[in-house]
Amino acid sequence: MIIDRDAAGREAVDLDACDAIVVRDGRVLAADGRLVELAPADQPEASLRIYLGRERDRPLVGLVPVDASFGSDYDGIGGDRMRGLRDLLAGFWDRGVEGARDHELATTAVAIAAWHATHPRCSLCGVPTEPSQGGWVRRCEPCGRDHYPRTDPAIIVAITDPDDRLLLAHASHWSPRRFSHLAGYVEPGETFEQAVHREVSEEASLDLTDLEYLGSQPWPFPASVMVAFRARAASADVTVDGIEISEARFVAREDVPGLVGDGQIVLAPKGSVARRMLEDWYGGPLPEPRADGPVDV
Repeated sequence: MIIDRDAAGREAVDLDACDAIVVRDGRVLAADGRLVELAPADQPEASLRIYLGRERDRPLVGLVPVDASFGSDYDGIGGDRMRGLRDLLAGFWDRGVEGARDHELATTAVAIAAWHATHPRCSLCGVPTEPSQGGWVRRCEPCGRDHYPRTDPAIIVAITDPDDRLLLAHASHWSPRRFSHLAGYVEPGETFEQAVHREVSEEASLDLTDLEYLGSQPWPFPASVMVAFRARAASADVTVDGIEISEARFVAREDVPGLVGDGQIVLAPKGSVARRMLEDWYGGPLPEPRADGPVDV
């Protein structure tokens, strides 16, 4: 962790005196793939401030602007504008430690801001709640109850068959030719491992062995953490459910350059845990599509 979240200081920090990154509707203010930080004198009027923590003793906040159009377009000078996290992932990943730092700040700000936007009232009495503890709690005064942000765990699994081919699947709601690993939310009462077996059985009718934990990644779209595994399928006989998954196939390493190069498949973006899982199986950086490949219309 690069940013000290400073949980003990959340009630004491002066949020109005901190440098800020701007966050709104799942987007952050960025220029040239980097987060833009605004000094207090340069900040727009805020509807919410969230204490993100300290970077070498410098406090930072996430600021949700009152003006819904703030940062919507290029300013004509520095190119600052609101950008979605998916657009920024690859740039963060390419910049090493500096990019990892921006990733920490951006994902935290987006996740907490989304929680505030969707949980404005007490779940017990329905009364509007107020932010407290640096934006990490919403307080219901009539109930005296504190409400905390939630994170929904989801599993993602890289599956190989007995010939070490990798399963790539297309979700029904995705754009054409986009393929990735099977994934799904963990249900109440499940372990992560049980969720892997259930999701794969439901979506592809496969039985798994050799399940192994790989890592995790915050995925605030709007409030998840992806927990990654790899496993081996007992056979290559795939039967998709036709509802969540419309197509799935096992792919050999030697077939990947041709499939990606001519645009038959579009893989997960750089910086995503799904991409890292793909490259771990492939054995290195994945090929890029050719400029003359097919284009979605």
